[in-house]
Amino acid sequence: MRKNDPYPRAIRPMLATLVDGPFTDRDWVFEIKWDGYRTIAMVNHGKVRLLSRNAQVFTETFAPVTATLDGLRHDAVIDGEIVVLDDMGRSRFQLLQTWKKTGQGTLVYCAFDLLWLDGHRLDALPLLDRKELLKTVLPGNPTIMYSEHVPERGEDFFRTARKSGLEGIMAKRKDSGYHAGIRSRDWLKIKTHARQEVVIAGYTEGRGSRKHFGALVLGVYEGNDLIYVGHTGTGFDEDTLEDVQAKLHRLERKTSPFDDVPVTNAPVRWVRPTLVAEVRFQEWTNDGVMRQPVFLGLRSDKNAHDVRRERVSST
Repeated sequence: MRKNDPYPRAIRPMLATLVDGPFTDRDWVFEIKWDGYRTIAMVNHGKVRLLSRNAQVFTETFAPVTATLDGLRHDAVIDGEIVVLDDMGRSRFQLLQTWKKTGQGTLVYCAFDLLWLDGHRLDALPLLDRKELLKTVLPGNPTIMYSEHVPERGEDFFRTARKSGLEGIMAKRKDSGYHAGIRSRDWLKIKTHARQEVVIAGYTEGRGSRKHFGALVLGVYEGNDLIYVGHTGTGFDEDTLEDVQAKLHRLERKTSPFDDVPVTNAPVRWVRPTLVAEVRFQEWTNDGVMRQPVFLGLRSDKNAHDVRRERVSST
C-alpha cells in the first residue's frame, strides 16, 4: 500500500472478459453480475461524485446514493454498480430505466471494490484485501450494499443465479490487482442469457395500432464502420415507445449511417448513430445478425463508438 498518494481526478473502471461458461477453482471468487450502471463513487473531503464508465455524472441523478455516501467517514474511491432491485431482491435494468419516473423498486449502490482510501492507493493490493477494507468503510445503510462473494464453487453459484433469473455471475481471481481501464482475464463475466449493447441506426413506422415506431434498426462498430446486426420491435411498453421515439425524432437524418445499407422489411427513418441500447437475444446467426433480439433499455452511460460485438472467450 502506497502512502500519501494524491487523490485521483478520475479512474476508468477495470473491465471483465466474457467467457463461455462457469468453472470451479480455489484461486477464484464469484459474485453476482449486477444489472445496472457501472459507477465509480469518489468521496473526497465530504464531497461526492458519481461517475459512469464514460465519465457521465450521476451525482444528482441518483441523489439518494450521493446523500448516503456523503456520510462516509473516509476519503475513498469505490467501484460498484447502481441498480434497482425488484421485490425478490434481483437487479432489473428495466426498473432502473424508469425509477426516476415511477419510483418503483429499491435503488441501491452495490459496492464491490475499493481503489483508494485516506491517502493510500489500493490497486496493487490483492482483491480480497481490498474487499475486506471496503466492508469496514461502508456506511450501515441499505442504500449502499456490499457485494458478497462465494469462494471456489463457480458452477454451483452459476446454477443458482440462472434459477433465480439473474443476469449472470462475475469470476474474479482472488489475488488480482485492480487494472484501471483495462479489460483483463483476472475478471471474467459469465451470462445466463446472451446480451449485447447496440447502436440505434434508425427505426420503422408502427403498423396497425402500434404507435410511435415499429422496430429499431441496430448496429455495432467494427473499426470506424457501423455494421448492421438486426432489428427489434419487442420489449417496449407504451411509455418506453414514446420516450425512445422522442429521442430518435431529434436525431433524424436523410442518409443511412451504414456504408453497406441493410435490406429491411419496411421503410426506415435513419438517425444519427448516437443512442446506445441493450438487447437480449437467442444467438448470433452465421451472417452476424442477432436472432430474436428483445429491447431491454437505453444505455446513457455508454458511448456509441465504444459499442463492439462482444466476443466470447473460452474459460
